[in-house]
Amino acid sequence: MLEVADIFRSHGPAWRATTRLSLGQLKVMSAIERCRTAALGGHVLRCSGCAKAEVSFNSCRDRHCPKCQASAAHRWLEARQADLLPVEYFHVVFTLPAPISAIARYNKRIIYGLLLDIAADTLRTIAGDPRHLGAQIGATLVLHTWGSALTHHPH
Repeated sequence: MLEVADIFRSHGPAWRATTRLSLGQLKVMSAIERCRTAALGGHVLRCSGCAKAEVSFNSCRDRHCPKCQASAAHRWLEARQADLLPVEYFHVVFTLPAPISAIARYNKRIIYGLLLDIAADTLRTIAGDPRHLGAQIGATLVLHTWGSALTHHPH
């Protein structure tokens, strides 16, 4: 199966030579390229029954790495599901308009903070209105900064 790391290893050097990336972006690419390879070291697992040995390479543990975060995302989801009440739930998405999304690239903390604050206020206001639900609600807000096409798409 083709992975992001395979693409980065194959095409990353040429792409980096033609594209201006921040130091943070370069570090993420490097971490993903090296994740679970000999570059990060590893350890040998040996079966006590048959003595078969298997090398297991270390993970980069970068928060952007798809390999490392798949299990973390699964654990997070299980923990959230344990918190659920036996009531109806709704999935609502708030997306930044493109001009503000461009500003967010350089002012992440401020813009993303505003997005989450405004989304929460909007949900509370609409749900609290007697014409709609007339109730106090709870919400779990999750920030996604990339869309499924791997483009900057804060929502």
